[in-house]
Amino acid sequence: MRVVCAGSALIATEAAGGAFYLHGEDHFRKEEALRDLIELHADPATRDFNVDHLNGAEVDAETLASILATPPMMATWRVVVLREVEKLAGSKHTRDALLEVVRSPPEGLALLMSCTVPSRSKAKIYKELAKLPRAKEFPAVSDADLPGWVVTRAREVHGVDFEIEAARALGAAIGSDLGVLAREVDKLTEFVGEKKRVTVEDVRAVGTRVPSQDRWKWFDLVGNRRFDEARASLGALFIQGETGVGLVIGLATHLLRIGVVLESGREGLEKALPPYQRWLAKNVVPQARGWSRDDLDRALLDLREVDRLLKASSHEDEHFLETWLLGMRVRQEAA
Repeated sequence: MRVVCAGSALIATEAAGGAFYLHGEDHFRKEEALRDLIELHADPATRDFNVDHLNGAEVDAETLASILATPPMMATWRVVVLREVEKLAGSKHTRDALLEVVRSPPEGLALLMSCTVPSRSKAKIYKELAKLPRAKEFPAVSDADLPGWVVTRAREVHGVDFEIEAARALGAAIGSDLGVLAREVDKLTEFVGEKKRVTVEDVRAVGTRVPSQDRWKWFDLVGNRRFDEARASLGALFIQGETGVGLVIGLATHLLRIGVVLESGREGLEKALPPYQRWLAKNVVPQARGWSRDDLDRALLDLREVDRLLKASSHEDEHFLETWLLGMRVRQEAA
């Protein structure tokens, strides 16, 4: 079995060829997967004759059927890359032509489809394609996923260990543009060379401006009940572009993770976390020791009120979060 690495996702192919369906909102990883699959199937010597790139918005049923039926020329595989499959949804003839081939691909064809399914769409074509043996979903990578994505990419693509604190710093500095983030990971893994380990100091050394505070460190301050420090560093987060609603959502999620630890322990949290977020367990489990269920319930109820006020009031976002943090500190002192 050959394994094709598509960023941080793996596509395993027991036998090459046939129909591949890559779908989801993460365009960067889908494009990486397409490139890897093209490399897997296309003979460099005859690539010009045997690789076709099509777009769902531009191809009609007759053209699509003709290209899919064309056999490879002096090679094992003919590769047809069909991007924006969602643009075919409006043409029944084109959809039918595609599905006919997908159900029974001709010998020698490697059909690589890329799609971003429209929200709330119930079109039958997406369900049929998602059932393919070689269908792979690439969901959007959230801010909470970034450190785990960096660590995974460095390990899988470069064989380099990326310290989680360094990954957090890089994610906070670069943001969620995976193309830019991937280039920074490539640069850092080359920079550390034989050391095979990236630290926060390495991130700074290559010129990345590491923020003095980031959302993950801030959530940890709250989780560790260091409310005065969290209040003091709140302004830095807003300067860096965070919003009140965004911080409330992230903080509520963090507190709910603590709740999972209180109910089900570390194992329960690791099962509940998405793959790229399992690194969080190392920090969240010790934090849970400082919380009771009553503390957590009250904190979440008050945070819900903060969310309501943020959406209804003209006051600055920072004011409401500061008030919440002050309330948490007062209750802590009273206890």
